[in-house]
Amino acid sequence: MIRQEAELRALLTSGLSGSAADYRRFLERLGPHLRAYFKGKLARSGRGAAEAEDLVQESLMAVHTRRHTYDAAQPVTPWIYAIARYKLIDHLRRTRAGLADLPIEDASELGARDDHAATESTLDVERLLAHLPGKMRQAVRAMKLEGLSAAEAAERSGMSESAVKVSVHRGLKAMAGFVGGRKG
Repeated sequence: MIRQEAELRALLTSGLSGSAADYRRFLERLGPHLRAYFKGKLARSGRGAAEAEDLVQESLMAVHTRRHTYDAAQPVTPWIYAIARYKLIDHLRRTRAGLADLPIEDASELGARDDHAATESTLDVERLLAHLPGKMRQAVRAMKLEGLSAAEAAERSGMSESAVKVSVHRGLKAMAGFVGGRKG
């Protein structure tokens, strides 16, 4: 784990300094770690690999959009796993997982917490969504904020499943560009 920490940290700091290739390698190396983390957590509550994969993608997006918050003087893995943990908690809440479905050691994570940061994040997301065209905004909101499947979002919007998936992908990419200071 120490070698992995050093490698991830070096790739991220190089990426933050401008190396797109190292940043891409950082995200590629990070994927398997997140996948194992989510599969382990979700398997304990009887959930599947598809949910884990969704959480991996959401976490990679969150790491990307929050990369400016990483303190290079600190280890990278606790920062990453804190993001992943919050994505897992949000997912379990969104999918209405009851405390009975979770192992006892994870139950405390669903309890009360200070929602000030969550409120600020929600406002930030709403500001970013406002920059997207209507159908794209609707698709991102339905799938990523409301937790609908592509089929459910397609039925709601009158779009095809493929169009919804493309809209979500392009919308998230555009939002990441907005955060990074680009216009899309």
